[in-house]
Amino acid sequence: MRYQNTYINLDTRLYHEQPPTPLDNPRAGHFNMHFAQQLGWTDDEDLMTHWVEILSGQYVPADFKPLAMVYAGHQFGQWAGQLGDGRGLLMAQVLDKNNQLQDLHLKGIGLTPYSRMGDGRAVLRSTIREYLCGHALTQLGVPSSNALGFVVSDTRVRRERMEAGAALMRVADSHIRLGHIEWIASFAPDLLAEFTDYMIDTYYPECRDSDAPILTFLTTVVERTARMIADWQLIGFAHGVMNTDNLSITGSTLDFGPFGFMERFNPAWINNHSDHTGRYAYQNQPAIGHWNLNAWLPHFMRLEGVTREALADCLAPYEATFMQHYQQGLCRRLGLPHAKESLTLAFEWLTLLEDNLLDYTNSFRALLGLVAPNEHHYEEHLLSIMTNELSDDAQQVWQDWSTRYMAQIQQLPLEQVIDDMQHNNPVYVLRNSMAQRAITAAEQGQFEEVSRVFDLLANPYQVQAIATLLDTMPPTPHAPQMPISCSS
Repeated sequence: MRYQNTYINLDTRLYHEQPPTPLDNPRAGHFNMHFAQQLGWTDDEDLMTHWVEILSGQYVPADFKPLAMVYAGHQFGQWAGQLGDGRGLLMAQVLDKNNQLQDLHLKGIGLTPYSRMGDGRAVLRSTIREYLCGHALTQLGVPSSNALGFVVSDTRVRRERMEAGAALMRVADSHIRLGHIEWIASFAPDLLAEFTDYMIDTYYPECRDSDAPILTFLTTVVERTARMIADWQLIGFAHGVMNTDNLSITGSTLDFGPFGFMERFNPAWINNHSDHTGRYAYQNQPAIGHWNLNAWLPHFMRLEGVTREALADCLAPYEATFMQHYQQGLCRRLGLPHAKESLTLAFEWLTLLEDNLLDYTNSFRALLGLVAPNEHHYEEHLLSIMTNELSDDAQQVWQDWSTRYMAQIQQLPLEQVIDDMQHNNPVYVLRNSMAQRAITAAEQGQFEEVSRVFDLLANPYQVQAIATLLDTMPPTPHAPQMPISCSS
């Protein structure tokens, strides 16, 4: 691999160097071979031979420079003070085959100075969920951390019960969070200029060509964050815990805890059982993204030439960027151009889904069965299931909507319509029940289901022979949606 360990050259107040604390008797869970090739991991025989030992903390390659980052954050809207990598280590930074800088971060690998009341470990169930979700979002085209692989061990970890300890090698284009700046502003303000230069030079070098590099950098972070959250809304993904310490400066999804993919469409859906007020409900994610950025930006007023008015200008594009990206994506999901008439149909369609608690993923995909039934038998079957769930009154609404929708479709080149719909409406997302079946099998030492789900999610936009009926089966319309615990 091409190592580029730059974070370790920053001021030592920003991190703590330490080796991982090894897991006992580690065993392979799953290894992402395609991603390993992209990273250059497969080019190194030592890394390939010892990947289980590396991911379990038993072996640290010579070019790895493990460290725990310190940062702070607002959690559920309240200042939480100093946080940091409480159970993970930034092991190395490398340039992948596309010359993209990637952080290799080992999660579940023991206590650090930032562990607070934690034990520094991760359990198998949450490790599998994060492993599969990062893979799923990446393959869906949503900017996200991914993972190289995971291991399980004989180390016992107590959560609600005793569970198997595991570790995950998470890979992201950056592990710098909004919370890094919050920590610097509170505990080491003299580092702000140096750290801002590092962020720009490392992740946004094109901003150096601007007349105002810092403001251009901040505006770009705002816009990337808006587009990421628009992608979440489009695909039906709810992060579940959008604290400022869980948002990356690169606009890539980071920190999978109580996440979920929408099944029955309910915009008010809360997937985090600790979110008693619904702050991080699916429909609130765009507003929370804005809130987090608004809490982050004022710290830069300490820098020369950065005024409150200038920061307001940096934040201003957020709403327009989000709306444009979301509306364009919504129209593509329907195979329509981005136009007023298309948006009217799109929002009427979402209302139909919500009023009838229809499955979000299946219903969008089912529209291919309406547009080109003879070519898409699987989608035609989904359409039949969907319409059979409608009441008599809802049937009339559907008939009216579908007539107007098809009138728009018939004015467009059918081949392009089908292509847009196929590439923007997945067949498969990581449903909670799908993840749970893989976890249950893995807890019994059987990882074949993890591998099958991983392979299924590798091509989410294609109907696949390895799929089962359960992979696309939503819960019954009025079944309570399973909330996920933060315990991991």
